[in-house]
Amino acid sequence: MRVGLTGGIGSGKSTVAAFLEQCGAAVVDADAISRAATATGGSAIAPISAAFGTHMIDARGALDRVKMRAKVFQDIEARKLLESIIHPLVGAAIEAATQEARAGGARCVVLDIPLLVESAHWRKRLDKVLVVDCSTETQIRRVVQRNALQAREVQAVIDSQAPRLTRLAAADCVISNEDLSLLQLEAVTRQMGAHFGL
Repeated sequence: MRVGLTGGIGSGKSTVAAFLEQCGAAVVDADAISRAATATGGSAIAPISAAFGTHMIDARGALDRVKMRAKVFQDIEARKLLESIIHPLVGAAIEAATQEARAGGARCVVLDIPLLVESAHWRKRLDKVLVVDCSTETQIRRVVQRNALQAREVQAVIDSQAPRLTRLAAADCVISNEDLSLLQLEAVTRQMGAHFGL
């Protein structure tokens, strides 16, 4: 079974992914794959340099995330161009990791994809979509505490992601992580994992 896992920043998605992995799922982390593609020697570096200029690549040969973030937040066309470079590379790497997990005998592959709802092509490749959900206020509180960011900075990230109701509308299953302790979240995740054959 291929399960797409998503949730807004601060929802607890990464914690749920870790619990599902403990249950025996093979977890494929799209963010980690994307970071590798834009790190030194990554597959996206040459095309990004060609499209945006060498000033977007830092001294180590990796994507200058600060410069690129500033550019794509202000320029929607630049964001689309960046996505057109990165998404196919990440998609191919996710597919390869999924096939490797299947070949290794995994009963369930969890694809941890932050922008799952924003990217139309994922739905047809998944058996289930699991959304980890909480209120916007809870998201902001958690991320401010965790990352020492300002509330307005967290709100800007939330505003750049799919709206909460859009994510919920795309969900086959939802874990509500509003007031759960870590132990309660683990128990709920294990119950969910049982539905995925774990």
